[in-house]
Order: sequence, then structure tokens, then C-alpha cells
Amino acid sequence: MRLTARLLALLFAIACATADVPANRHGLRVVPDLATYERLARLDPEKRLVDLQSLGIPIDIRYATPNNFMKQTLYPVAKAYLRAPTARALAEVQNELAPRGIGIQVFDAYRPYRVTEAMWEPIKNPDFVADPAKGSRHNRGAAVDLTLIDLRTGAELAMPTPYDDFTPRAAHAFTDLPADALANRALLRDVMTKHGFEPLPSEWWHYDFKAWERFELMDVPLEELFGVR
Repeated sequence: MRLTARLLALLFAIACATADVPANRHGLRVVPDLATYERLARLDPEKRLVDLQSLGIPIDIRYATPNNFMKQTLYPVAKAYLRAPTARALAEVQNELAPRGIGIQVFDAYRPYRVTEAMWEPIKNPDFVADPAKGSRHNRGAAVDLTLIDLRTGAELAMPTPYDDFTPRAAHAFTDLPADALANRALLRDVMTKHGFEPLPSEWWHYDFKAWERFELMDVPLEELFGVR
């Protein structure tokens, strides 16, 4: 009974913390700034964003360069953050793969909502880019784009397509592929699902964490999170 009371008190406190966040044109409440995020994270430490590099996870943030499908720099800093439970699960993936000489490399993690809006305009295909009317699980800090690498050399392993290839070849159901690409895709999928991630059918690189619903949509700029613990 006491546990239920504490949970209700926590939910009430969280509701109060977001009550002053106005709904946007889609009717979504999106955490707008670092101060609101910090209030929510103090109430529930599981909502804290974790810098993946602090866990020893390699990153290659294409959106911090013009080397991406938008052909422009979308992030002012090359950083990757995930909510605490999501980050812990990803570290477990890394630890399970390491004895095989294989690691993971992250292309994208938390994505500010404003970037999702910018990405939607030229594509407008929910198989590949989240509709801002719904928001992205990246905006919640509960989705990750990644690949496998050789731990010895750092080289990416063969996969069905390059990152952000918006063609049928990127789908998990596509099988007319070299054997090594099929095997590597299957390995990534197997280990990610084992640790609580769900694959996006149209993108071999994208995985959502199973508890994504508990995290708010956010538009906190990445540069404001830099150095935050």
C-alpha cells in the first residue's frame, strides 16, 4: 500500500512538473528546456540522460556533420545520450558482444524534437522519419541507431545498406543480400532484442527500448546537455 502511495505521489509530482509545458500545434507536450528536464530527472532519476561515451560506447554522429541524408549539420555537438535504463541495456549489449571481438557503434540516440520536425519536411515517410504529429522515440531518449564494429580495427561490419539508406534493402525482411550482411544483421537483432530493444521493421539500424512510453518527448538542445550529469 505504501508503494502505491509513493508511486501516486511521484506521478502527481511529474504531472505538476510538466503542467506548465504548453501543447504544441500537434497537441503534444514537449519538454522545452534544460530546467524542465532537470526537474523531471530529480523526481525520477531513471529519466536522467546518460552520455554513451561515458560508458565506453563508440559513436559516429553523422548528424553533427553534413554526411547525412539531409546534407547539412543538424547537431552542433557530436554527442549521444540515452535515458538511464536504455543506456544500461545498451551497455549490456556491448558487454555480451565483446568476447567475440565485436562491438557496437552508435549513429544517433536522443534527438531534439526540432530536428525531427526538420527531417520530416523533405521525406514525409513514417517508415524512415518520425512524424512530428506523433513524435519520435529518439525525442524521448529511448531509441538508438547503431551498427556492429570489429573491436580490433574499429571498422564497421558488413550490413545490408549504409546508415540512413531509405530503400527496401534496409528492411529486416529483405533477404537478397550477401551472407555476411545477413548474419551481422541477425546478430545485431538477436542481441538487441535479448536486452529489451525492439527493431524498426524498415530500418536494420534502428531500435526502440521497450519502456519508451515512460519518457517525455523533449526538445532540449544537445549543446545544453553537454557536460550535464
